[in-house]
Amino acid sequence: MGRIDEARPFIPVGIAVLTVSDTRTLADDRSGDTLVARITEAGHRLEARAIVPDDRQAIHDQVRDWTLNEQIDVVITTGGTGFTGRDVTVEALLPLFEKVMDGFSAIFHRVSYEKIGTSTIQSRATGGVANATYIFVLPGSPGACRDAWDGILRDQLDYRHMPCNFIEIMPRLDEHLRRTGK
Repeated sequence: MGRIDEARPFIPVGIAVLTVSDTRTLADDRSGDTLVARITEAGHRLEARAIVPDDRQAIHDQVRDWTLNEQIDVVITTGGTGFTGRDVTVEALLPLFEKVMDGFSAIFHRVSYEKIGTSTIQSRATGGVANATYIFVLPGSPGACRDAWDGILRDQLDYRHMPCNFIEIMPRLDEHLRRTGK
């Protein structure tokens, strides 16, 4: 298991939270509130927050725009990962990914299985990288957001977490772009 190396500094990162829903508003967005509370508690910067409808283009455009914002290092979405006709977050974001993070999905399902058993199979939670920005696509329940943050993201977004973490490799996420001159 990992450990925190207190000799290393904590490095806050900029995080944007996107709730995907046809019915939620900021007044009743419990999943978004759950993520915002954990992000700020951990010492990171909440750089942006929005709610968009279950619309492929709206989801894609908002996340793409955030990945182009130099203040945003991480985008976390909540909602739209199920199997219904309106669940299109995964389809909206996969075309953006330069790299898919298969391990995020695997670990999310492992953490989730401990809480809700086989019902975790109804989520298509995923992660990836686009424009040197981490993107995590979570289910729309507060419990799933807690599981993802507490079980994965809190540690991986902490530079002090050993033996490795997302923060220490962040400066190298755009190497392919620099090599090709883009």
